[in-house]
Amino acid sequence: MARSQTTSCPSICEMREFASFSASEQRFITRSLDVFMARGDAFKDWAQESGGSSAIRGQYLAYRQLRSLAACIPSTTAFDGVTDFIGLLVRISAQDLAQEQLESFSAYRFLYERMLGAASRPFLPAGFVGAAALPQIRPEHRRVLLQSLSEAAATAPAWSPREPAFFPERIEDEVG
Repeated sequence: MARSQTTSCPSICEMREFASFSASEQRFITRSLDVFMARGDAFKDWAQESGGSSAIRGQYLAYRQLRSLAACIPSTTAFDGVTDFIGLLVRISAQDLAQEQLESFSAYRFLYERMLGAASRPFLPAGFVGAAALPQIRPEHRRVLLQSLSEAAATAPAWSPREPAFFPERIEDEVG
């Protein structure tokens, strides 16, 4: 009994965390995962809600680079590869943050650790702050984003190596 509780707890904790995000954050995370993971037809499924297919196309093009980025996550003990990794992470992150659907570091981290894997966690605060601080992000939204990064997240001495287990999917609305 204790073993099954241990294995399901991470998923339940991740579901609770996802439920704590705003509705727009939940939709954006789900849409982004659909685009990244090629689940269904993101253009058909999300174009109406996201204000057109240009945002989805931009994500599709940017997220193609995330696969190679996930393969070259630098070591946390050396600086080799940091420039290329952080530079691309900041650019792709800024594109997502500029859409103003993610309102917090927690939602950003939730999404990006699913796209890049657990090994990316130590670099996500830097990618988030770098992207949120760019002038392409509206000043009001920039303030909200930067204030959402807690001191604990910014200065964490270690991150869990456990891979994410919960990947939210879109649930079709009932018609009737």
